[in-house]
Amino acid sequence: MSQSLQPSPTIQQVQPFTVLRRDGVSIVLRHLPTGLPSVLHWGADVGPLSTEDLNAMVLASGRQTAPGTLDAAWQLSILPQEGDGWAGRPGLAVTREGRPVFPRWTVNEVTADEHEAFITGSDAGSGLEIHSSFVLTPGGVLTVAHRVVNQGTTPLDVHWVEATLPLPKTADHLTSFTGRWTREKAPNTTDMPRGAVSRETRRGRGGHDAPHLEIASIGKPRNRAGEMWSVHLGWSADCTYRTDRMTDTVTLLGAGELLRAGEIRLSPGESYSTPKAWFAWSNTGLDGLSARFHEALRSREQHPRSPRPLVLNTWEAVYFDHDPATLTRLAERAAEVGVERFVLDDGWFMARRDDTKGLGDWTVDPAVWPEGLGPLAKRVHDLGMQFGLWFEPEMVNLDSDLARAHPDWLLHNPDHVWASPHELSWRTQYVLDLANAAAYEHVRSHMSSLIDELGIDFIKWDHNRDLVESVHSGLPGIHEHTLATYRLIRELKETHPGLEIESCSSGGARTDLGILEFADRVWASDSNDAVERQDIQRWTQLLLPPEMVGGHVGPTTSHSSGRTLDFSYRAATSLMGSAGFEWNLLECGPDELETVRAFGALYKELRHVLHTGMSVHADVLDPALRVTGAVLPDQSEGVWTIASVATLEDALPERVRLHGLDLSRRYRVRVRKDLGEAQHGWITPPWVSAGEITLPGSVLVRDGLQIPLLWPAQALVLHVQGV
Repeated sequence: MSQSLQPSPTIQQVQPFTVLRRDGVSIVLRHLPTGLPSVLHWGADVGPLSTEDLNAMVLASGRQTAPGTLDAAWQLSILPQEGDGWAGRPGLAVTREGRPVFPRWTVNEVTADEHEAFITGSDAGSGLEIHSSFVLTPGGVLTVAHRVVNQGTTPLDVHWVEATLPLPKTADHLTSFTGRWTREKAPNTTDMPRGAVSRETRRGRGGHDAPHLEIASIGKPRNRAGEMWSVHLGWSADCTYRTDRMTDTVTLLGAGELLRAGEIRLSPGESYSTPKAWFAWSNTGLDGLSARFHEALRSREQHPRSPRPLVLNTWEAVYFDHDPATLTRLAERAAEVGVERFVLDDGWFMARRDDTKGLGDWTVDPAVWPEGLGPLAKRVHDLGMQFGLWFEPEMVNLDSDLARAHPDWLLHNPDHVWASPHELSWRTQYVLDLANAAAYEHVRSHMSSLIDELGIDFIKWDHNRDLVESVHSGLPGIHEHTLATYRLIRELKETHPGLEIESCSSGGARTDLGILEFADRVWASDSNDAVERQDIQRWTQLLLPPEMVGGHVGPTTSHSSGRTLDFSYRAATSLMGSAGFEWNLLECGPDELETVRAFGALYKELRHVLHTGMSVHADVLDPALRVTGAVLPDQSEGVWTIASVATLEDALPERVRLHGLDLSRRYRVRVRKDLGEAQHGWITPPWVSAGEITLPGSVLVRDGLQIPLLWPAQALVLHVQGV
């Protein structure tokens, strides 16, 4: 994988310690005379430390006074090995000519400043060189990456290289995520497993059941309290997440790319670079983790800065039933209610009347669009909206001109794909090998031509299947295909400045920080059932700030669940992300259109808070209650949704605290009824009837507000402003 590990200009001699500090976090690396450095501390900022302090830290955390029961070093290096006296999962596994390599590293150079450290080590005897980077981002998130170089004279097989950091033994719970299509990001918390335990994903993409990130915590994780350590791997394909809770050493948390057998073979002089592993620590619960991840992502140069537009996507409006006149009227209706980006979804290209044909033939179908897409794109732009178009660049149908002309371009085992195509089919589609230069150029040229011709502002980039028996040039091909996908997105954006791209993967199956090095937002789920969306968006936004998470108002009855929900609830849920519609607005009556228009205006009024603010979530007792908010960094303004996903347990519900506000300031709290009235039972607090109340922040944070007895699937939207 392409990954910059370039050192900063100031080179230092290898000193006993390197200390990195930023935004309340410290990393202390200890350099021993032999071997790679170990991590002496990762967590709360320990402040400026003298050499005497650092040496005392070693004594304070040491396991054994020499001579002890184990002569090898007890502290684990950044790539722990058996030779370190380590019985857990090795941090690196390589072989040469079928024989294991057990490196004995010597650090040659350390380059460091307050926030970054770059380490170069080598082992001449085994012909290996290692380059490691430790970078503290704004927000105090640590990214770790390694590059292994084959300095030997024979090929080197890389089986895995994983980033790990130590945890205290008191981290006794582990949380990761699972799910399925339309139910992504379902959290799962267990006791910290004993031994060396790994969780693997082998879908060629993250998958709907991707771990998303792993969180080690002291006690079960809470929103606003508790200490925890987490890792996320910025990679869009196969991953390994790992914990090592051994009896005789510190606990490790880590992650790395899962490589198939034979996938990475380095010739002399070649190298393999790992994806970035993103490590975050918090002593203020899950919201503390989010604050760090969100600040890190918002600080990146490529992070979208312009207001996130109100979107209408046509999929659930028309599906494959493309009619130019109807879609033009839909665009006009969208502009009337304040939509700022109109996206034409699947169904516009050759033979695409259903999902069995046409993928790979990125030519506008003249049978449906006799004048092409130009008139629609022009009308959309004339109405003041951006024009977006759906592609699935990595996929192909066998019933396509592309597959018939180039059967060797498929990323599948050639012994099976044509002999028994049903064995590898998924949604009647297959994977195109973008690591094949000719296939890459076919897709790039067709997409680039349409972007230029139509003035495309936005691409919905879909990826609707797992990768199975992926073979490129006779070897496993997922790694190279993923890098080619990154390269294609980067090239299209560099060639067409201002182009934005959404990562959709049959919903939220590819929402990692690898794809988001290049894409601008993700589609959280193909479920527009707002009850399901409450949790899907909450847990997707644990890692990603709300402006990067697409969530649209779907039709009254959800296509994925059959559940019928009020507009006010669907809109309140959409409001808390990057909002829009997945709905045929031509079916709305005048009164409904007015409410739709009001929602668009409310989103535009509040998005500066939602998309720059700190995410806050109250810890509540009732399992049917969801409290999601955003507060501006200066604490002058906030927005909350208080939503129910089922029947509340108590007739008098609990009070809800509005965290993140300034305790010494007074605030006006308004119930925003722009979306319609939330329906509730006989408990109606006076402030809700009045529509607003003014209180000190200390009361709102510490005592909270009494809420009404919300009916199932109802939501209050609160707008809080300092006075």
